[in-house]
Amino acid sequence: MAAQITPPSSSSSSLAFSSEFNVWKPMRCCFFNWVSQVCPRIRPTNHFRIKSSNGHPLNAVSMQGGMDGSPLAKGINPEEQEEFFIDILDKEEALSTLSITVVGASGDLAKKKIFPALFALYYEDCLPKNFIVFGYARSKLTDEELRNIISTTLTCRIDKRENCKDKMEQFLKRCFYHSGEYNSEENFAELDSKLKKKEAGKLSNRLFYLSIPPNIFVDVVRCASMKASSAYGWTRVIVEKPFGRDSESSAELTRCLKKYLTEDQIFRIDHYLGKELVENLSVLRFSNLIFEPLWSRNYIRNVQFIFSEDFGTEGRGGYFDNYGIIRDIMQNHLLQILALFAMETPVSLDAEDVRNEKVKVLRSMKPLELEDVIIGQYKGHNKGGRAYPGYTDDSTVPKNSITPTFAAAALFINNARWDGVPFLMKAGKALHRKRAEIRVQFRHVPGNLYKRNFGTDLDKATNELVLRVQPDEAIYLKINNKVPGLGMRLDRSDLNLLYRARYPTEIPDAYERLLLDAIAGERRLFIRSDELDAAWSLFTPLLKELEAKKIAPELYPYGSRGPVGAHYLAAKYNVRWGDLGGEDD
Repeated sequence: MAAQITPPSSSSSSLAFSSEFNVWKPMRCCFFNWVSQVCPRIRPTNHFRIKSSNGHPLNAVSMQGGMDGSPLAKGINPEEQEEFFIDILDKEEALSTLSITVVGASGDLAKKKIFPALFALYYEDCLPKNFIVFGYARSKLTDEELRNIISTTLTCRIDKRENCKDKMEQFLKRCFYHSGEYNSEENFAELDSKLKKKEAGKLSNRLFYLSIPPNIFVDVVRCASMKASSAYGWTRVIVEKPFGRDSESSAELTRCLKKYLTEDQIFRIDHYLGKELVENLSVLRFSNLIFEPLWSRNYIRNVQFIFSEDFGTEGRGGYFDNYGIIRDIMQNHLLQILALFAMETPVSLDAEDVRNEKVKVLRSMKPLELEDVIIGQYKGHNKGGRAYPGYTDDSTVPKNSITPTFAAAALFINNARWDGVPFLMKAGKALHRKRAEIRVQFRHVPGNLYKRNFGTDLDKATNELVLRVQPDEAIYLKINNKVPGLGMRLDRSDLNLLYRARYPTEIPDAYERLLLDAIAGERRLFIRSDELDAAWSLFTPLLKELEAKKIAPELYPYGSRGPVGAHYLAAKYNVRWGDLGGEDD
């Protein structure tokens, strides 16, 4: 017997069942468990039984535009909606299709990150049985030309490689291309026709990934909303940073996007939140009794968030010069990690509970002041017989540019847990090595019996917890111990969890995790609008002052440790940067 299913209306917020026919209407729930819990007669395929990043099963799809049951702004008029039927006894018909459209498919991000991540998910059997991938851009390409471009960037898991070639061919057969303008409703209507043809009448869910400059976000969202959104399934949009240049432009972007989308349909992606060690941060803290009692001003002396790259802008200086290192790295990547680090224990791992706590942290912080910030810019340098160019030597950068390629800042959280603890950030390009890490330096042992064994340098006796995000993911704790022998000589050693030694399997790329969560409707690792507002409010006054006063950055040689001023900033708060020792410090 066929069950009659009524499409969702904008007021749908409850789920009603008929015990005889298993008739359902949308409810306020996560989409990935309605099949297994609501309609047990519909079984998901084996390769779709996976978990999203909050640990819940991801095994089905929803008929909603958002968690609240709201359809896309394009919407469905309840008075005009047609009834449609799905035979719930027919598993293949009951399963929906997933259509992923990569807007800006000819760009570097799409080619290097998004398509490879989608293939990795397919290779790991993490995508539903019925899915297609469409590329959309202005470039004139055929389906085959797109597939040829994509094929050069696809790789299989190093630790597996079973049926790699076959998997690639199968994936590429699901990839298609449509050329069009980003502001053309007509072109998006043509895309919609192609999608419908491939979806073959099944319930369609559509995900749009905007791999494009922010100045055309709104045009694409408007056209996709009006002409290419799903009629009955959900439609979601992933938006890449930057989310504006300051509080005002960010708020305006959000306001414009919400003309066509609900908040639950907007997935603001920060790929650092998908990195394995960042994911492990809350696990380390909240599931290990030894750490949570220490996670406060009583035991922690300072916390450092360090991001360094050993290369310069190298051809993308034109883009970078419009934003600078503070907007590019600190306001998003590092601040998001700080919020996760410092937040109170959430009620649960549900997205809203976690994001609520992050917002509280951001709102408890005082805006950055100029006296707590150092900016720098790398200059040309000769090293090892090789000449390294300066930032302004890049042909795409204005010769008189004062855009910072390095910044260090001291931030403070005004709450009971963290009062007085300096949170130091440091980010830069063209430094001595590539590294991203979190360093937690604990207070000195009061009345330390072995103080004399360390001489005058008490920092050597400081316990330090380090989470190395990249490269060579690791967690290690620096402790003091006695060197074997008849004398009393102390040494500082590491209790080290090196991921490649403990877990020999390849670690998934951050984009894989985040794409999977977006498909699942899991929002925990994506940025909410009020979270974005709170983040910009911390940095906007500083950015405006830097630009108004035209403050020149301190120059530092390409391949060095950065400006000397960063060390003075740390010393101001009686802190030594933790990455100034040996290569493994």
